[in-house]
Amino acid sequence: MDFKINGGRTLDGKVRAESAKNSVLPIMAAAILADGQTVIKNCPAIADVVNMAKIIESCGVKTEFTGKNLIITPENSADGGFSKEISKSVRTSVLMLGALSAKYGKAIIPYPGGCDIGGRPVDIHIKALKDLGANISEEDGLIVCTEPVKGGKTVLSFPSVGATENAIIAASAADGESVIIGAAKEPEIVDLAEFINLLGGEVEGAGTSVVRVRGVKRLFGREFTPSFDRIEAGTYLIAAAITGGEVEVKGVKPENISALLAKLCDNTCKIKIKNDIIYIRGGRRRKAFSLTTGPYPSFPTDMQAQACALAAVSGGVSVIKESVFRKRFHHIAELNNMGAKARLYGDTAEITGVMKLHGAEVYAHDLRCGAALVLAGLNAEGTTLVKDISHLERGYFRMDEKLAALGADIVRV
Repeated sequence: MDFKINGGRTLDGKVRAESAKNSVLPIMAAAILADGQTVIKNCPAIADVVNMAKIIESCGVKTEFTGKNLIITPENSADGGFSKEISKSVRTSVLMLGALSAKYGKAIIPYPGGCDIGGRPVDIHIKALKDLGANISEEDGLIVCTEPVKGGKTVLSFPSVGATENAIIAASAADGESVIIGAAKEPEIVDLAEFINLLGGEVEGAGTSVVRVRGVKRLFGREFTPSFDRIEAGTYLIAAAITGGEVEVKGVKPENISALLAKLCDNTCKIKIKNDIIYIRGGRRRKAFSLTTGPYPSFPTDMQAQACALAAVSGGVSVIKESVFRKRFHHIAELNNMGAKARLYGDTAEITGVMKLHGAEVYAHDLRCGAALVLAGLNAEGTTLVKDISHLERGYFRMDEKLAALGADIVRV
């Protein structure tokens, strides 16, 4: 499937953010620890969520979408593992290492898949769980845990979101107390901790660099609504900026995307905030900006590609440095095919803005690359064909419909 976009239309209207996929996925893994049913409310049926549901179903858990809610009912037929083939579909399959070992005392999982955006080693995950008392080995493309986390202290070499989540999930059902030092601070970590605490767990310090987890004997299923998807919301804010439009994005926490809002202001956008609504009006004379990605609260790496698309049509020279995933620049060559003037110097893109991009046939190499190309197509003169939107559908719920409701000329072909 592809997206066909006739560019040049100014976006106008209102759009509501979905629940964050980066919250939903770890919450799904943690839900298998509960006795009884968990309901994740306002859960987007995007490809990553559907594939994660298949993974946990293969581990003896029943899942069912009812409207916008995902119902998860753990059963007792799991053997602590799942196939290599299914693990290729979603990176967060690695979180099943902590979840399965905590629930069943063992886990056998394949190495995870996901987008090709550079090194995302699982060694940080493995070291963290070993530090907390788990017995883990690596055999023939599998990660094998024969003894679960018991409690202890781990110091993360990098504030990895996934490793922090894996450690929290595994420690929540351990016998002792665990301390995670150098933890990631992302809002999605806070979501996971709030979910586990709602189930009866004891997680403290989420959102700071030190997280403490006291293991409990039982967790109980509950209803939970994750926070908004700050990357999805940010993408629609940039859609307004790149088309000179006026858009309201509803259901957001502005403080969670403050780094992006600052760069949009630098780009001459006008922004107003009221409660959970962000109103943006794109500037008529967009200005260049510079940024460096980093762990929260720095500018998110998941918004870097979209920022490059905006920089491509902003007057002056923008400098965008990627400090998290070194290979996350597949979109640069594709943007250049649309008339952008961007050059790569290692982990840094130097982008000289042009007045207008032009339509072209381009390829969505990964999730955020695809988002950037859709944004570029909204700006471009003529028709843009974004090829193979399977990556896009891993992270955006009905993106074409939402953009069309704002006035974009975009269809699925």
